[in-house]
Amino acid sequence: MTEFNYWHIIVLTVIAVIYLLGIVASFKQGKAKLVFPMIVSITLIVVIITGFSMAVVDKYTKVAKLYKLDNKRMLQQEKIMYSGIVKNEGAHVIGKVTFEIKLVNKGMATGNVKGGNFYKPSGFLDFFSSKGEGILYKPQQVTQEFVVATKLKPGQAKAFRVYFDYPPYFRSVSHFSKLYAH
Repeated sequence: MTEFNYWHIIVLTVIAVIYLLGIVASFKQGKAKLVFPMIVSITLIVVIITGFSMAVVDKYTKVAKLYKLDNKRMLQQEKIMYSGIVKNEGAHVIGKVTFEIKLVNKGMATGNVKGGNFYKPSGFLDFFSSKGEGILYKPQQVTQEFVVATKLKPGQAKAFRVYFDYPPYFRSVSHFSKLYAH
């Protein structure tokens, strides 16, 4: 759930007024059998508008930046550590900051791939295949998400450090990071 600010309240108030006007208009129209379908239609439209509006308000009022991102591979534990600083650059409190890191193996980044690298067995196909065939799927990209800060006030910064398992068969890895403010 997102941390509400006064922009959320303003948008929700405007949407509530539009919803009430739509309900009143549906009762004022002449045909009684159309009242229920109109109310259902208005409700669906308002729910969709509310969802999009909350996403837009979050995008423009909650701005988090990532500084001093560093990674270090720990060979003994076969893990990788990412550390950095997240800072609230906006004027409103951010409820949750999520850090996403994607590692892509050399084959995917340079175009040096084999056909088997793109095939990922699904649960349906696993049901019919035998496990004893010796086929081992090695994913060529790994994506992890971590919550690195909560209740981040405007201008406040917080250092973070996250660890996750590093696939030992990765070579010449490309790193892609994203930050989400909710």
